[in-house]
This record gives sequence, structure tokens and C-alpha cells, in this order.
Amino acid sequence: MSDYAKDIFVRLSENYNITLVEWNHDVDHVHILFKAHPNTEMTKFINAYKSASSRLIKRDFPHVRKKLWKEMFWSKSFCLITTGGSPIDVVKKYIENQGKSEV
Repeated sequence: MSDYAKDIFVRLSENYNITLVEWNHDVDHVHILFKAHPNTEMTKFINAYKSASSRLIKRDFPHVRKKLWKEMFWSKSFCLITTGGSPIDVVKKYIENQGKSEV
């Protein structure tokens, strides 16, 4: 299902001049690293993505619907952070390691 959600992200992001850099998930959330133009309306894009992906996932993965709280696939909130001065490789490595147990 993560790959399916990722494909939706990639398709929709083209309309907003956004490029996916890294994607990974844990049990109940995703981490996405992407590049966007400074003028991109991020809230508009994220809400469009959450709406479209929720609708398509519930349609194509009907078993998921039974596990949802009030039909909501995504929470209403999201966390959007710029990388600032962090090296992109550090952020990519963090995302790549999502879902892996720490030893």
C-alpha cells in the first residue's frame, strides 16, 4: 500500500512542480523528502494529496476501510519541515531507516 500511496504522490506532485526525493513508511505514518519551488502552495498540495490518496486507497484496498476511525485514512494534521542547512544525505538516511528496528 505504501508503494500505491507513493505512486499517487508522484502523479499529483507533477501538477505542483514537486519532485519526490525519498519515501518510506513506518507502521502508522510516512516520511517524504521532496523538492518544491518556494512559491508552491504546500498546504493546498498536501490536502489535495491526502484527499485523493484516501479516496483511492479506500476504493482499491477495501479491507482498510474496516480499520479506519470515522472513514479517515489520514489525520487532519501534518508536519512539514524544511531541511534548512541539514545535508540532504542525512535526511535521506533517516527516511530510509524508517520501520527498521534500532539495535
